[in-house]
Amino acid sequence: MHPIDDSPITRDGNSLILAYDHGTEHGPVDFEPMPKSADPTHVFEVARHDAVTAIALQKGIAEYYRTWEADHGIDDGAPLLVKVNGNSNLPVREDYYSPTQCSVGYAVEELDADAIGYTMYAGSRHEDRMWTEFREIQEAARAYGVPVVMWSYPRGQGIQANDAYSGQSDPAVVAYGARLGLELGADVVKCKYPGTRDGWQQLEDAVGGLKTVMSGGSKRSDEAFLEDVYTTISAGGNGLAVGRNIFQRQDPEPLLDDLERVIFEGTDPREV
Repeated sequence: MHPIDDSPITRDGNSLILAYDHGTEHGPVDFEPMPKSADPTHVFEVARHDAVTAIALQKGIAEYYRTWEADHGIDDGAPLLVKVNGNSNLPVREDYYSPTQCSVGYAVEELDADAIGYTMYAGSRHEDRMWTEFREIQEAARAYGVPVVMWSYPRGQGIQANDAYSGQSDPAVVAYGARLGLELGADVVKCKYPGTRDGWQQLEDAVGGLKTVMSGGSKRSDEAFLEDVYTTISAGGNGLAVGRNIFQRQDPEPLLDDLERVIFEGTDPREV
């Protein structure tokens, strides 16, 4: 059986992953519109909503999450997706690279992870190094029987210098990144929304039966956000991995209610 087939991070084949790796990737600035979102326990509580099929955390916050669950006797928290690589935006780098700071063995054995997450920057001059790391992570995850979600974000000097592409949001680039998820053995691939239904369809045409989820991106209006999610689902996508569009809200529950209907019931957002 394929690891994703009976994984708790999916529901009826689709997923809503609440991503909370922003403190590593962007620092406290991502919590400023909603200061209480800097408190992990606030986001842990948000993740208990029925729509959330996984919470994506870096190693240290994942340790905190398991301790918090145990201390509060919580057995209905969201399944844990441990993000095993990441970087800060503090240094000036020659190109994109995201080092690994958690092993699959530690994530599964010590943190009881339900899934593993890894960011791949195809197009960076460090791509070969990341491919090697991903191979090791994917094969270790297979040995433990847990699925791997690839954050597939093509970017870097290779794409900037390639006249065939218009940038990292070019549908052809997004589709290429999604295809790499299939080629390298991911179970789910998370991709930036390319802007149109046709763009997401181009991605779906490239991945066979691989599960795909849309990256939530920066906070925007409910209407625009729900429409993008619905477009993704209607084109064959399998859901959403979202952070700021949820935890930057004073009350995220109504939007999670709406997302539940769109992602798991296929409801048109105009009916929500």
